[in-house]
Amino acid sequence: MNDTNTSVRALRIGDPAPEFRARTTCGERALADFRGKWLLLFAHPADFTPVCTSEFISFAKAQDKFDAIGRKLLGLSIDSLYSHLAWLRDIHERFGVTVTFPIVEDPSMAIATAYGMLDPLAPDAGAIRASYVIDPQGVIRAMSWYPLNVGRSVDEQLRLVRALQVADEYGGSTPEGWHEGMPMLELAPTSLDAALQRGQDGAAWYFRELKS
Repeated sequence: MNDTNTSVRALRIGDPAPEFRARTTCGERALADFRGKWLLLFAHPADFTPVCTSEFISFAKAQDKFDAIGRKLLGLSIDSLYSHLAWLRDIHERFGVTVTFPIVEDPSMAIATAYGMLDPLAPDAGAIRASYVIDPQGVIRAMSWYPLNVGRSVDEQLRLVRALQVADEYGGSTPEGWHEGMPMLELAPTSLDAALQRGQDGAAWYFRELKS
C-alpha cells in the first residue's frame, strides 16, 4: 500500500479549493478564472447515463437563476472532451436543451483525486457525484455527496449558495428551510456576558431573529 497516497487529508469546508487547469467544452479553463465569483463545481460519474442526463438538463434550464445570483456552474467527469461534446450534442438533439456552462475533462482523474472525490487507489470513477460551493476567494464553503442512483436537487443547490451569500452579507445565520425573504437568525453568543445580556428581554438568548 502506498502510504503517501493514503495519508492525504480529505478536503474540508474552509479549505482553499485545489487549483487546476484543463480542457472543457467551452475551451481551456482554470479554477483561477472564476476568482471573484461564486462557483458550483459538480462532478458526475459518466456521460450518457440517465441520472446525470437529468441533472444536466435541469442545471441548463436553471442557468438564468444561477446567473441572477452571480453563481457560475462548472461540471466535471473523467470522460474525455469528445465524449462530453457528443453527449451535449445528443442532449440538444433529443431534449432541445443547450448546455452552455463548461464541462471539464479529467481522464487522468487528477482533479477528482485532488478534491477527494476518489481514493487515489480507486480503480474507476464509481464514487463520483460530489458538489462543491466555492466562494469568490476560492474557499470551499459547502460540499455535498450523493450515491450513484440519486440525483441532486437543482433548487437546493440554488438555495444553498443564496443562503451562504446572504449570511455573509448580513453577518447572521439562516434557519432550517430558509428561502429568500425569510427572517435570519443572530449568531449565537460566545461568552457568558453576551448570553446574559441577550436574555434580559425574556427572549431565548440562543435563538433570536436578526433585526434588519
